[in-house]
Amino acid sequence: MKKSFHDLITNHAIPVLVDFYADWCAPCQTMAPVLKALASELDSKIKIIKIDVEKNQSIAQKYQVQNIPTFILFYQGNVLWRQSGAMSLADFKHRIEQILTKY
Repeated sequence: MKKSFHDLITNHAIPVLVDFYADWCAPCQTMAPVLKALASELDSKIKIIKIDVEKNQSIAQKYQVQNIPTFILFYQGNVLWRQSGAMSLADFKHRIEQILTKY
């Protein structure tokens, strides 16, 4: 059974990082290995999901995603942090870990 986006961002005991991307987006492709590394390094601390803005325009509009990649960190449905654009693994991990210390 396919879960709704709302279920994906609210029904987790850990924060959920959403990557809003598109297949044709070069910076999005650059971030793919960074996200993979982030997922393995923060394995039990966050869940990462990818949302294709082309296929999920209503979700992108709801969260006012105007640039891609855009990353939004949710915890139980609440936005904890958001950032647009590519980042290094070190910067990304540092920012996420700063937020996670509060949860």
